[in-house]
Amino acid sequence: MTAYPLTSLITLLIGLLMLATSVNVGRARGRYGIKAPSVTGHEMFERAYRIQMNTLENAALMLPALWVNAEFISDRGAAALGAVWLISRIWYAVAYQSSPAKRGPAFGLSMTAFALAWCAAAWGVARVLMH
Repeated sequence: MTAYPLTSLITLLIGLLMLATSVNVGRARGRYGIKAPSVTGHEMFERAYRIQMNTLENAALMLPALWVNAEFISDRGAAALGAVWLISRIWYAVAYQSSPAKRGPAFGLSMTAFALAWCAAAWGVARVLMH
């Protein structure tokens, strides 16, 4: 059996982040009186909603890169990039909720972690295909 304990842990934590952003949107709906299915109506709700959607969109990109990287390169390296991505996405969420203009550095760091994970994964697959 091949095990990827560190990548597995990061994946579970990314799942918790997605759950947390979902709970935050639900709370914001109640706090600001935004009835489903509306996604507009109060700026603070809209921020929470965009944080959730941006997190889901980015997780859909990061998770495959994370796992292909773990399989073809390294569990430890994939998990390290995943941890940087996760921490920067938490930073992004906090910054966006307080002031959307402050989200840029966190976004840049998370996209850098994604790009490195994707490139490592692509390199790993290419190495196998070349042999």
